[in-house]
Amino acid sequence: MQAVKHILVVENETTLRELLEFLLRREGYTVTAVSDGDYAKQLLEKLNGIDLVILDLLLPIMSGRQLLRWIRRQCETADTPILVLTDLQNDDDVADALDEGANDYMIKPFQPKELQARIRKLLRIKKEL
Repeated sequence: MQAVKHILVVENETTLRELLEFLLRREGYTVTAVSDGDYAKQLLEKLNGIDLVILDLLLPIMSGRQLLRWIRRQCETADTPILVLTDLQNDDDVADALDEGANDYMIKPFQPKELQARIRKLLRIKKEL
């Protein structure tokens, strides 16, 4: 039997955060959802076994970009797949996030089936490492 994957959603918009939680739980994932980068950082310091982070770049307190850099600098989370899901669609924003360590980048609004496929791909890649 395969272990249930644990996904951390970091999204400050309540409606979207709740939608993501619903979609991911419906697919059988364990989900922890938070609204700011600083709280996500605190959780990542405490929790073991986060399999994937879905990260908005536009967050209060600690930006998504700052959190992305922090995740990549920590031994425990350096290899955790990160899917950026954000409103920012400028080529520089996309390139910067990928250069800073994001594994994938999606622009809102998104199609649920595409999001689910990208999540499966990232979890498959992590399993192969």
